[in-house]
Amino acid sequence: MNAIGHNTATISAGVIAVALSTFGTFATAASHATQIFETTVESSLTLPEMNATNGRFLFGSKACVVCHSVNGIGGEDAPMLDAEFMNQPMNPFDFAAKMWRGAEVMVIMQREELGNVIEISGQELADITAFVHDREEQARFSITDVPEDIQELMDHLKAEELGVPHD
Repeated sequence: MNAIGHNTATISAGVIAVALSTFGTFATAASHATQIFETTVESSLTLPEMNATNGRFLFGSKACVVCHSVNGIGGEDAPMLDAEFMNQPMNPFDFAAKMWRGAEVMVIMQREELGNVIEISGQELADITAFVHDREEQARFSITDVPEDIQELMDHLKAEELGVPHD
């Protein structure tokens, strides 16, 4: 992350922390890869940590990579999720709302491509959201982050798309 981006992230984290503390909440921030906003609002709402490193592994293991790509790795059936195309700074609720608007199509594609619908927890969504907005963590993303069974599925789908015989 360049100095300007790092300072913007630090300033944004600081502004969020001040805003949250004004309303009786607690916020902390760590490195770019693990921005932690373990926040409780009025003791009835907790916002999860957002761990981009964990999100990188989840992006592959939860099969997001089958349809979406980062660094040119992944499918072409859905929008690329490279951080350079994401709004910065990002509101994670806006990202989740965008996913919600595409949920019907995503569910159909998951059933078609994967045979079932991906189960994802709120924490996993927070981590994946952090990953798709973190350029430095995305630079670390490679095919080795994709489990073998997901790689095989991707190879199978690509061969099918190209009309190449496969098993």
